Amino acid sequence: MSGKRILSGMQPSGQLHLGNYHGALKNWVTMQSSLDCFFFIADLHSLTTLYQDPQRIKKYSFEVAVDWLSSGLDPEKCTLFVQSAIPEHAELHLILSMMVPVPWLERNPTYKEKQDEVKNIDMSSYGFLGYPVLQTADIVLYKANAVPVGIDQVPHLELSREIIRRFNKLYKKKVFIEPEAEISAVPKLNGIDGRKMSKSYNNAIFLSDSEKNITKKVMSMLTDPSRGRRTDPGDPDVCNLFPMHKIYSPVEMQKEIISACKKAEIGCGDCKQKLADNLLKSMLPKMEKRKDIAAKPKEVYEILRAGTEKARGVAQATLSEAKTAMKII
Repeated sequence: MSGKRILSGMQPSGQLHLGNYHGALKNWVTMQSSLDCFFFIADLHSLTTLYQDPQRIKKYSFEVAVDWLSSGLDPEKCTLFVQSAIPEHAELHLILSMMVPVPWLERNPTYKEKQDEVKNIDMSSYGFLGYPVLQTADIVLYKANAVPVGIDQVPHLELSREIIRRFNKLYKKKVFIEPEAEISAVPKLNGIDGRKMSKSYNNAIFLSDSEKNITKKVMSMLTDPSRGRRTDPGDPDVCNLFPMHKIYSPVEMQKEIISACKKAEIGCGDCKQKLADNLLKSMLPKMEKRKDIAAKPKEVYEILRAGTEKARGVAQATLSEAKTAMKII
């Protein structure tokens, strides 16, 4: 280990999809071999959208853990834990919320964007407004040096850094570390309808999908809108399909597709079938591993229990340090 600690989490608000894998999980698998990694199931955060139907969180938490393990996260190399099983997250969130000015939270770009984006759920809750405070508690409890984020998420991390600076200044002790952004290159990967891949848009290819469903979804993907007929030339640069070819298809095949598409020598159906074949070839080993892991729930829960026990020891020590600095213990 280099000594650098990484902290990141995923909400169990639904099944994980290819966007989650390429946007974060694949990077986590790489980092675990050289960094001190803590990865958590952010089930408390899921309550911001699932507060009316919270029983689904337990099911999705198990599914997320299975997807993590089948994708290559190794409990011998990283710490996997459940947020709600460590009460220090909630307690530190409460403490930090007492000193965070409301305007700091209201200017968070995600606050308004999510309210505009999600129409079927009332997102005007206190919990959603205070989401960045809980996020900050998640990070600082483990004294993370860095948080892996996409470039668009850097402003969110800066809010956490502001909260940390405020705490350390108020109590005249550098209890918490200001984490750096570990910028990850996230490939452009839209859903089958051309919008951002999201479970809420019903346009995602899930890691838990069957071979049949994956093929069906790929064959229904939107392509170059200018190709109304098979004889019309296309442009891979504007096709919703081609970014996935860049990930899953051999370079030589990509070159052949670009040339054939521009000359209308290949139809969109043939192009989709090539992608489906290459995507399945890549996913099948993980899909088989997933079946084996999902069939042994006791082992999955034991991995989470052991990781949670380890993580809680770290969280307890940090919270005690913070409360000592505040002179409340």
